[in-house]
Amino acid sequence: MKDDDRPQKGDEPPSGGVSRREIFHVLGSVPVIAAVTPGSGVAQTRDDHPHGSHADAGGASQGPYEPKVFDDHQWRTVHVLCDLIIPADERSGSATQAGVPQFMDDWLDFRKREDGHDNLAAQILGGLAWLDRESMRLFDKSFADAAASQQEQILDRIAWPERAAPADHPWVSFFNTFRDLTVSGFFSSKIGIADLPYLGNQAVAEWKGCDPQVWAKIEARMRNGYQGLGGAVKPWTD
Repeated sequence: MKDDDRPQKGDEPPSGGVSRREIFHVLGSVPVIAAVTPGSGVAQTRDDHPHGSHADAGGASQGPYEPKVFDDHQWRTVHVLCDLIIPADERSGSATQAGVPQFMDDWLDFRKREDGHDNLAAQILGGLAWLDRESMRLFDKSFADAAASQQEQILDRIAWPERAAPADHPWVSFFNTFRDLTVSGFFSSKIGIADLPYLGNQAVAEWKGCDPQVWAKIEARMRNGYQGLGGAVKPWTD
């Protein structure tokens, strides 16, 4: 066995569960939405989730998380940016409450080990540095210290690819990647699954079948054809 193939700390699956390594492979091989679709291994497996033991609201902490990729300043910026993307609302907690920064740090460290290079981490760290540089240039403050309106002013330049100036295109790519990681981390966490709301893994006294309105929409799409993950699907005929 090669050194890289040896199980890493936290990779061992719980009894009957899916390991963190398997979860990472799923997230790395399918689109974000598919990775967190109810019924997937990621959505069903919670106890071994890479950020599950650190920051779930109301959950027991296993001690402070020690970042492997981010330094202290970057770590603070990641928290701020994650919560700008998914803030707390009346339905659920924020991205940081769901442990997204921990998930992201674990993911970047995992990709470096698996890929043999740190291109993804370099993209994220470069984007964080750009946010600070633009914030200092415009407001004489780091991004994390800027006012919410000032942070939004910078993010508005890179959050909408079609509107971005050519000079900002590299940072559009950074923000798209960061946002995808934030969404992946949030909706594969305990808080995010509850926010969907995911109704799997729950006992029901009586199964009444698919909701008629939902089934009608599914049937209409099947009859008319639709674009699925595997490409176009031919219309369904009786």
